[in-house]
Amino acid sequence: MFKHFITLQWKSFWRGASVSASLWMKLFMGFWALWFIVMAGAGSIGTFYFIKKKLCEDPLIILNSFLIYWVVFDLVFRYMLQKMPVINIKPLLTLPVKKKKIINFAFAKTVFSFFNIFHAFFFIPFSLLLIKDGASASNVLLWNLGLMAIVYSNNFLNILVNNKDNLVFIVGGIVAILGGLHYFGYFDITIYTAPFFQGLFDNAILVMIPITILIVLVVIAHKSFSKDVFLDAGLAIKAKEIKTEDLSWLDRFGKTATFLKNDIKLIKRNKRAKSTVMVSIMFLFYGLLFFTGSIEAYENPIWKVFAGIFVSGGFLLSFGQFVPSWDSSYYPLMMSQNIKYKEYLSSKWWLMVIATLLSTILSAGYLYFGWDAYLAILTGALYNVGVNSHVVLWAGAYIKTPIDLTSNKKAFGDKQAFNAKTLLLTLPKMVLPLILYAAGHYTIGANFGYALVALAGVAGFALRDKVFDIIENIYKEEKYKTIAAYKQKK
Repeated sequence: MFKHFITLQWKSFWRGASVSASLWMKLFMGFWALWFIVMAGAGSIGTFYFIKKKLCEDPLIILNSFLIYWVVFDLVFRYMLQKMPVINIKPLLTLPVKKKKIINFAFAKTVFSFFNIFHAFFFIPFSLLLIKDGASASNVLLWNLGLMAIVYSNNFLNILVNNKDNLVFIVGGIVAILGGLHYFGYFDITIYTAPFFQGLFDNAILVMIPITILIVLVVIAHKSFSKDVFLDAGLAIKAKEIKTEDLSWLDRFGKTATFLKNDIKLIKRNKRAKSTVMVSIMFLFYGLLFFTGSIEAYENPIWKVFAGIFVSGGFLLSFGQFVPSWDSSYYPLMMSQNIKYKEYLSSKWWLMVIATLLSTILSAGYLYFGWDAYLAILTGALYNVGVNSHVVLWAGAYIKTPIDLTSNKKAFGDKQAFNAKTLLLTLPKMVLPLILYAAGHYTIGANFGYALVALAGVAGFALRDKVFDIIENIYKEEKYKTIAAYKQKK
């Protein structure tokens, strides 16, 4: 039966209209998977020798001190990116196939998920170095066994909390607070968690704790899925009571107000849109990697502009990449109405600009790290408003991804969001501002570099009407291809 399920998945992949996009995505993701694997291995070796040679400490003890953050970050990261272990279940429920076999196959797929395997490429090289350094091979094996049990526990815990948005965000917030308290020296949670992780190495009995937790989570997750695998239960479309809101203050935007109201309602009512907003809020903290000097590789001044674009444009980059896919459920109907593309695109543009301005204001806390840090964010905001806001709308014309608004997965991207044209359009979004800043920084000075990036943003804003005319024509050319793609169900 498992072989038959795999055959169905294979046919589904090759028979869809998005085969070319899927192939592009597989190649693209394969490259980045290989890159992360290499970086994990290199990071493992680098971490070992940095702790041993530079800090003159025991690498195992120091790593165990920080594993609590690794574990929790892994859970939050999975929640935002990892797809649930599902197959096209509904057609199978009308066939003589046991539900238990369907669920077992779905769960088996997660065992080989990159989110699980990736950890091994860090811990295995680290473990080999520990053995080379004189550690007991049996103890190292027990330690790895305990850690992999924790990793797979996160895998099945993610399945259970899939619809518990508030719970995960609360956990993530608590960990962020604890991390801040630890960084500034007020409270060190690792004092209480490090002994457990060290115990996985020293005591075989402790290893049974994460293994037992894993078994319990597998059983609970299996039972939870079993209750939902019914056409009139978990797989049925759930109706919810919708409350009306007064958004009349948006009427000042004229005809675009109608679309703005729809977008705000969409963000407030749907999981996928809410997750996108949460991702953009997380981007506000992205600058801490660059402005605190905590990572030596990011001390190059060019990276500050890169950080400024992400900090101020988190919503623009995460929400904008799915225009017009946010409206895929009623896009064919909307295109049959007397609606001008320019008004539709203008509403998306205003939404992204307002979000960029709010992000820039909220990121004022980076003034703590100096005016230079906040100047990079202000410059990035200008570039986002003047250039990137247009580029993401342009790229959206080539994306044929219908979005399931009831799902919060793939908030960072989707397989059909990647094709040759959208990949090329990432150059003006990310590479061009770095080139402009570098040209100014290494000729006259840092301020001139910021000025060049800001001027590009101002020029883009000044040419907004002409750029919108070009983008509108592209959307018209792609209109019927987009409608056909949104109608197809996979």
